Parts: sequence; structure tokens; C-alpha cells
Amino acid sequence: MSSNKRRYIKYGLILLLSVLLILFTQEIKLLKNPDSTPVTWMTGAGLIVLWLFSMIGIMVSDLMQKSPFKIIRDFPILGWVSITSLILCLVSDFFVQAIQSVDFLSITTPILTFAGLSVANRLKDLRNTSWKVAIVAAFVFTGTYAGSALLAQLGLFLAER
Repeated sequence: MSSNKRRYIKYGLILLLSVLLILFTQEIKLLKNPDSTPVTWMTGAGLIVLWLFSMIGIMVSDLMQKSPFKIIRDFPILGWVSITSLILCLVSDFFVQAIQSVDFLSITTPILTFAGLSVANRLKDLRNTSWKVAIVAAFVFTGTYAGSALLAQLGLFLAER
């Protein structure tokens, strides 16, 4: 078996695990809040569509590694998945309807979990960065929080009028 085939199988299984976690999260949310998005056959179709879009994006990314242009070779997989999804959703309304039946918050929970795990795997790299990064991060987090609070306050102020 070629290394590319093994790599696609590995990615496919990781994405399958993600899809199953999304389904599990949506089921748990439905148990806690019966008024939330129900799990139907269309939810299964939406999860299959999300898996398929991701696999196509990974394959397109691999194909683009042969491009003579560095900017195309360096384009991230997430970008190719997004472009694939956009094009295919423009082609067929079925994809949009299928994805709509998957609850958004059920998607974000496993994605944030995987993001946390990927950051935890690179703690050694984080230790090698300068201490100045921590100061910049503190200012960025504070600025983001303050900016969000100001926008929320402005929204509340305008809503009262």
C-alpha cells in the first residue's frame, strides 16, 4: 500500500471519528434540550457531506503540492476544504440543506477539542518561543475581550432606544 493511500485512510478515519463525535454531541444536546436541532436521516447526510468535502479538500491540497507556484503549495488544507465546500454548495442546494440539519454547536465542540489537542502536542515548541509572546498574547486577549464588551454595550445601548 502506498504512503499516500495510508495517509488518506488515516485522515479518513480521523474525520470519521470527528463526524461520530459531532453526531454524539448533537444527540446529547437533544437530550438536554428537546427543542434543539433533531437528528434525522438528513443529519446523517449532512455529516457524510462534511466528511466528503474534507476528504476532497485534502486530496486537492495534495494535488496542488505539484504546482510551480509557492503560494498555491503553501495554501493550507483548511482553505482547500473551504473552497471545495463553497463550490459544491453553489452547485447543489442539497448540500446546503444537508449541512443545515447538523447543529452548529455540535460541530464546534469536537473541533475545539482537536484544536486543543494539537496545541497540547506542540507545548515543546511553545516553550522555545520568547517570553515576549506571552505579553503580546495577554494584550491580544485583553483587547479582544474589551472590544467585544464595548461592542456588546453599544448594541445594548442602541437596543434601548
